[in-house]
Amino acid sequence: VVAGLIRRALGADLFEIRPTAPYLEDYLETVEQAQRERDSGYQPVLEATVSSMADYDTVFLGFPIWGQTAPPVIRSFLSGNDLSSKALIPFVTHGGYGLGNSQSVLASHAPKARLRDGFVMEVDQERDTMNRVTGWLKGVELKG
Repeated sequence: VVAGLIRRALGADLFEIRPTAPYLEDYLETVEQAQRERDSGYQPVLEATVSSMADYDTVFLGFPIWGQTAPPVIRSFLSGNDLSSKALIPFVTHGGYGLGNSQSVLASHAPKARLRDGFVMEVDQERDTMNRVTGWLKGVELKG
């Protein structure tokens, strides 16, 4: 929902970060897998890459918090792309525990990016999500 609102409001390109091996559909099994991956520092192979990353000055990076951190696919994406001098603007959803250590993951995996304050939201109703994202985007500075 958030990515779609950003795309619509800014005319941005949209790229979905997916691992080559999809996660299980069972929620509890996925949570266990995510904990193992987090604890081991695993970075899955991604299904696709952004072919023209050099063409972008700003990257909005969206993800849910998994086990108090960014999901492994986010670490893979950041490690696999040169974001030097690009504005990196996260938009993050969580289930009530906040950002965890996701900010340090972004800083360590994209050290030369210009990490900007992003959008953070506890998972809530869709209408509230749309209203908050739209309000946030009005104040985002894209240049500089």
